[in-house]
Amino acid sequence: MLTVPMRQLGESERTTVERILDRDPYAGAQIAERVAAHGLSWWRSDGRVYGYGPGRRVESLIWSGAHLVPVCATPSAVAAFADLLGPEPRICSSIIGRADAVLDLWERLGGHWGPARDVRPNQPLMVADTEPRIAPDPQVRLVRGDEVDLLFPAAVAMYTEEVGVSPLQDDGGRGYRRRIAELVRSRRAYARFHEGRVIFKAELAIVTARTAQVQGVWVDPEFRGRGMAAAAMAAVTSDALRRVAPTVSLYVNDYNTPARHAYARCGFAPAGTFATVLF
Repeated sequence: MLTVPMRQLGESERTTVERILDRDPYAGAQIAERVAAHGLSWWRSDGRVYGYGPGRRVESLIWSGAHLVPVCATPSAVAAFADLLGPEPRICSSIIGRADAVLDLWERLGGHWGPARDVRPNQPLMVADTEPRIAPDPQVRLVRGDEVDLLFPAAVAMYTEEVGVSPLQDDGGRGYRRRIAELVRSRRAYARFHEGRVIFKAELAIVTARTAQVQGVWVDPEFRGRGMAAAAMAAVTSDALRRVAPTVSLYVNDYNTPARHAYARCGFAPAGTFATVLF
């Protein structure tokens, strides 16, 4: 039985939710984007937001939907969220956020939901808020609407390599292709083309008033090791800062040393550590 001050939050508490999300605009970006688009009426979106705090005061949040995302989650809040969610069937495909909260949450939920397909405990969060230090690659540009079919194979290759499963396996890739097409329509997908194929790609997967979060960064294996990524990311970062948001953020696996060096060359600075649990 729950004995903690926790409840599902609704539209009347939107200001409170936005205030907490603003305290950590990078870990809270995914929630902030959805709240801005749908509000907090759960039937208008694909997840629910729960708050934790003494009395009517809320100090920690968690988004429960396709992903499980804790924000500003204190140890006592993590314990309460685990008590709430552990007895329920798992509906999320991943747990994502600040490493301390995610790993504590998973330690408590693993006995109910385990095993995970993969746990990535150390993913450096990096942020850029000024123009890149190096010249951007002039061949990296926004993908046009008539180029989705060219982008899609590269997106599938990136997803399979990064996540460890193919996005084609459930519905033949129809849902994933719709997502890629929407990013293109929203002017959030970038690529460099060479002889009719994509050799670099990246997307602004999440956009809020505070940050544009880059995901899906990929270089064709044939072109790796040539120093392409830093200048390509400089092009993405420069455009995003000019056109989209005041900061650009991303998180990267700690073992991906070439990517971390490329981002640092581009001007990204450390801003903490994320962790991801994949199912």
